[in-house]
Amino acid sequence: MFTFSVTDVRAVLMRGRLDAYLNGGFRNPHYGLHPGRDEKPGIWLVGDEGVYILSNGKLKNGQRPFVVYAEECDPKTNADYWHYKRQHFGGDDGIEFIDAEMLVKLIAGSPGCTHLRIVFLPNSMQLYVIARD
Repeated sequence: MFTFSVTDVRAVLMRGRLDAYLNGGFRNPHYGLHPGRDEKPGIWLVGDEGVYILSNGKLKNGQRPFVVYAEECDPKTNADYWHYKRQHFGGDDGIEFIDAEMLVKLIAGSPGCTHLRIVFLPNSMQLYVIARD
C-alpha cells in the first residue's frame, strides 16, 4: 500500500498542467513506447529508489520533475523503504500511468478525503481515497 496526501496529489497534477502549458503539452503516458498516441494529463506512479508520483507534463531540457514520495516508501524518512518497495511494488523498477481525469473524479467524489491510497493486487492496481485525521 502506498499513501499520498490529496494536497500533494493535487500539487503534482497542477504542476503537470503548468509544465504542459509552458513546454508544449504532455509526455506520452506509455513512457514513449507509443509516440503521438494518448498524450493526456496524468501522473506516473514510479517504483525506483522508493515509490513516488510525478506528472507527465513536458519539461524543459534539464528541468527536474516535481516528485512526491509515498509516505511508506520515502528514502529520506524510512530506512526500510527498499524492503517495503520490494514487498508492495516488486523488485524491479516500474511505472504505472494514472489518468488525471479519473483521479480528479475519484477525489471529488469524496469531499472529506485527505489521502489517496494505491494498492497492488496480484492482477491489478486499486486506487481509493480515505479521510484521516
